[in-house]
Amino acid sequence: MTGHEYKLRVARYIAAVYGPRGVDLYDEVTVGTTIIGKPRRIDLLLLEREPADQKFRRALAVECKYQDSAGTVDEKIPYALKDLESLRMPAVIVYAGSGFSEGVLHLLKASPLAAYCMPDDSLKPLARTRTSEAIHGGTWQLDHVLAQTFGWWDVILGERRPLAFVRSET
Repeated sequence: MTGHEYKLRVARYIAAVYGPRGVDLYDEVTVGTTIIGKPRRIDLLLLEREPADQKFRRALAVECKYQDSAGTVDEKIPYALKDLESLRMPAVIVYAGSGFSEGVLHLLKASPLAAYCMPDDSLKPLARTRTSEAIHGGTWQLDHVLAQTFGWWDVILGERRPLAFVRSET
């Protein structure tokens, strides 16, 4: 899979699962300048459709990084994370592939600006599993970023219900 194919897979997943919730996707959008003064091109820009009860629309910038063999992407990840920090809007790097070095994987796992995501052909959300590799599986990390950005708390809560306490009569 190429980086472009990965971006399209992520875009199809977001459109299939979250498009009905009121989010549109835009491809290759220029948003301001990078930390070195060049025009910043965002892989995917998610923009909330007309919200009913808000004066502004929420947005999320998504950078897609796929690496299936050792290569130069390792050198680009620290720069990409630093550049997203300077962006004046919520942003995330979604990543997948087996070609990242241990050091870069550690950096991505620890970053609040990174989320693993590998949708399968079903384009349905894939929950976290209970295996030792659970951090790198499915779509749940991106799902949680989207939930936190757009306020879709049911994505995180699932079937959970609020705690209910019975008052004791004393």
